[in-house]
Amino acid sequence: MQSNFDLSKHNIAVTTVFRNVAPAKLYEEALKNEKGSAISSTGALIVSSGEKTGRSPKDKRIVDHPESNKNIWWGDVNIKIDSEVFKINRERAVDYLNTCPQLFVVDGYAGWDPKYRLKVRVICSRAYHALFMHNMLIRPTPDQLAKFDEPDFVILNAGKFPANRYTRNMTSKTSIDLSFEDKELVILGTQYAGEMKKGVFSVMNYLMPKEDILSMHCSATLGTKGDTTLYFGLSGTGKTTLSADPKRKLIGDDEHCWSHDGIFNIEGGCYAKCISLSAEKEPEIYNSIRFGTVLENVIYDESDRKVNYESAELTENTRASYPIEYIPNAEIPCLGGHPQNIIFLTCDAFGVLPPVSRLTSTQAMYHFISGYTAKVAGTEMGVTEPQATFSACFGAAFMVWHPSKYAELLAKKIRDNNTKVWLINTGWTGGSYGVGQRFSLKYTRAIVDAINSNQLCDVATIEDKTFAFHVPTKCPGVPDNIMIPKNAWKDGAAYEKTSAHLAELFKKNFKKYADGASKEICAAGPK
Repeated sequence: MQSNFDLSKHNIAVTTVFRNVAPAKLYEEALKNEKGSAISSTGALIVSSGEKTGRSPKDKRIVDHPESNKNIWWGDVNIKIDSEVFKINRERAVDYLNTCPQLFVVDGYAGWDPKYRLKVRVICSRAYHALFMHNMLIRPTPDQLAKFDEPDFVILNAGKFPANRYTRNMTSKTSIDLSFEDKELVILGTQYAGEMKKGVFSVMNYLMPKEDILSMHCSATLGTKGDTTLYFGLSGTGKTTLSADPKRKLIGDDEHCWSHDGIFNIEGGCYAKCISLSAEKEPEIYNSIRFGTVLENVIYDESDRKVNYESAELTENTRASYPIEYIPNAEIPCLGGHPQNIIFLTCDAFGVLPPVSRLTSTQAMYHFISGYTAKVAGTEMGVTEPQATFSACFGAAFMVWHPSKYAELLAKKIRDNNTKVWLINTGWTGGSYGVGQRFSLKYTRAIVDAINSNQLCDVATIEDKTFAFHVPTKCPGVPDNIMIPKNAWKDGAAYEKTSAHLAELFKKNFKKYADGASKEICAAGPK
């Protein structure tokens, strides 16, 4: 165990620095020094991220630098900060880290393909953050660690210390600042560990497209015949759940790249939502919550340390971070060939999209850029109907280039590899939320199985009148009466009205991307 790692090159003079120490040591330090830490009945480390229990997208900044500014999609997602303010915040972070009695360093890799992997260094004051990144980065062997040398990218996590709200461009006491030129991410004013994970993803989203490699917010699985499937979807659509498939090997649950050789996972672990987690519905994830796993912001019984996964007392965004090898059927190294199938997942609370549709290549581009799902009514005061949510490339918060850059790369790779693209609705059928019912997970899994076994390729289809999808009329294991959405509604007129309403929401959203999309892609949207 190395406890005196030299950080002077980062302007840090703390002498007690634990580098890449064992999870057991990180448990000890967390339990001794960090309020809210405990050990669950299954051996996981329970931690508290404090005030912030989720990401702070409005506080994320990227340095506006001449070398990179023309490549960046500036706006609400990528907000500018000048280099002087970055230096001020970096200095503030370093000053705080220098006051700490001890620090933790995690050196690891982003990217399982050695040709493209990034050497990442995390410097932090909390054992929780070190264990989290020990799980989420690819862990080097002792020999690799001895030869690690200089990192390609550094995270300075001073999240326990606030930003100065009076510093130019600050909007709160939280600031997450990324400099591509300095190759650093500085975190102030938030202890939510996911900021580090998504910071690394943002860097890969910038660097990989420069090499004609598509970085993707998706999960990936591998079949027994070597066939790879990608699953895209926003939070709550089933991306992690459906990729934890006992019949297939897991390449990864969240972040991947599609290179000239195939698919590689960016991460060394999984970061799964825990709300309503059960052994019956998600056994692979449930059984992965054991020693070495980080459990964020969960409620547990003080007497027996059993976690109440139904509780959202602290947040609905309860999470578990664990090494990918905790999934019994993980494919290690986390690599796959060119995908045969791509699945876009949407939770359509309007209840008008089919349970499964086959997309043309231009429709795939349109829906990739749109990145649609819907929130259910009742989540906010005064909300009485479903709310459409659009996130470009199914992960706009982490995209650095304009969405069309990623869409063009996806289109090329789909054409080059004859990849089939499908849209699966994991949301409602027979009516909108409050009237209809949500698709059974059993039926969704049956659809995914049919796609992966090529059973849907030759099934008869009809064209959806509004969205022009090719909708299969049958699927093994799924009742015929729910395959065509209108047939599942009692009120056909209400279906037509709701379908037209959703189509208009798609059109309104796509206007912001129309200038960067071809006429063919624009025409591939709803009629």
